[in-house]
Amino acid sequence: MKKMKVMSLFMSALLILGSCGMNNTAKGGLIGAGAGAALGALVGKMAGNTAVGAAVGTAVGAGAGVLIGKKMDKAKAAAEQVAAAQVESVTDNNGLQAVKVTFDSGILFDLNSSTLKSAARNSLSQFSNVLKNNTDMDVAIFGHTDKTGSLEVNQRISMQRAQAVQTYLKSLGVAGDQIVTVEGRDYQEYDEAKTAAENRRVEIYLYASAEMIEAANNGTLK
Repeated sequence: MKKMKVMSLFMSALLILGSCGMNNTAKGGLIGAGAGAALGALVGKMAGNTAVGAAVGTAVGAGAGVLIGKKMDKAKAAAEQVAAAQVESVTDNNGLQAVKVTFDSGILFDLNSSTLKSAARNSLSQFSNVLKNNTDMDVAIFGHTDKTGSLEVNQRISMQRAQAVQTYLKSLGVAGDQIVTVEGRDYQEYDEAKTAAENRRVEIYLYASAEMIEAANNGTLK
C-alpha cells in the first residue's frame, strides 16, 4: 500500500510537471510540498538531470520550493537574453527547479578545436553576468561530442571544451567556487534524437546551492 501511494504521488508529480505553462515557481511549490529529496531524485532521473543538485540531507518544504522557483524563473529569463543560448527548465537531483543552458559547439568552437571563437566569447560574456547576478546558484559545465573518432579522443576534446568555457567565465569574474562541476562526456551519451552537429555542445546548469536551499528553508531567500 505504501509503495502504491508513493508511486501515485510520483506519477501525479510527473503529470503536473509536464503541464504546459507551469513556471518554475509553481513547480517548485509542488515538489517542495509533495516530495523532498527522495521524489526529487526520481523526477530528476526521469528527466536525465541527476548529475546536478547540491547534497542536502533534508526535504525541502513547499515554501522553500516556491522561493527557489522564483529565483530560477528570473535566472532563466536573463539567460534567454544571451545570444545563441538555448534555455530550458529542468529538475535537479533534489527535485528542485534548475536552469539548463546549451551552447552549440559549432557556435563555440571550430571542428576538433577547443579554442573559443570570438562569437562564443561574446555570448559567454553576456552569460557571465547571469552567473555573477546569481552567486547563490551552483554551476555545472558538461562538454558533449559526436561519434567521430575514438572514445578516448572524444572524451578528451569534450573535457577540453568544458574547461575552456570554465576558464573564460572565470576570466570574466565568475567565482571559481561557484563552478562546482566541469566534465567531458564521451559519445556513450550521444543523443540519437539530435544531429552530429547538435551533439557537439556544451551544457551549463544553474541549480540551487546548499546555501540557497538553507536560506529558502529559513524563509530568507530573496
